[in-house]
Amino acid sequence: MSSAPARMPTPGGTATRAPVRRHLSERQADTVARLTDAAVEEVRGTGYDGLTVRNVARRAGVAPATAYTYFASKDHLVAEVFWRRLHAQAPTAPDRRRTAAARVTAAIADIAELIASEPELAASCTTAMLAGDPDVARLRNHIGVELAERLRVALGDDGDDAVLDALSLALSGAMLQAGMGYFPHVELAERMGNVTRLLLGGSR
Repeated sequence: MSSAPARMPTPGGTATRAPVRRHLSERQADTVARLTDAAVEEVRGTGYDGLTVRNVARRAGVAPATAYTYFASKDHLVAEVFWRRLHAQAPTAPDRRRTAAARVTAAIADIAELIASEPELAASCTTAMLAGDPDVARLRNHIGVELAERLRVALGDDGDDAVLDALSLALSGAMLQAGMGYFPHVELAERMGNVTRLLLGGSR
């Protein structure tokens, strides 16, 4: 599951929860939540290749035409699922008594746990996030900013923009490689821990 194969955007603003293409009423928000929940169930059963917006709509009890008013494609839908899960996760507060490497490793472990908890969804997100769909591109930017911000908070005053950029690039690449099957998602935190210690020094 990767935000992009290239660098993640540096945090220049706040990633807002504005995934779908218009402001939602309470009823519309409920419909979107049902669709995203149904998408997770569909992915668990069929994987990315078998996923369709129509089948997700059927599982959610929503007309396909209605589903398409919120999601332009299955890639858009899958990207939205990951954004919601990332946005809902409460990251571990950095312990300033620990080394910078330990704090960053802990922040990455939170992200890795979220990814590894749903292997089929993680694999689907890798494909979906690379789509050229403008709605996916917008979500990809939100996700990239959120991930970079988590790294920035963990670093605190112990790293400059170059270090943050290197960590962001490494995390982006590691997420992509895991999504492509080069190594299991459960190894993401450990592998990034090695990279983090190489960049920042320090121990576990």
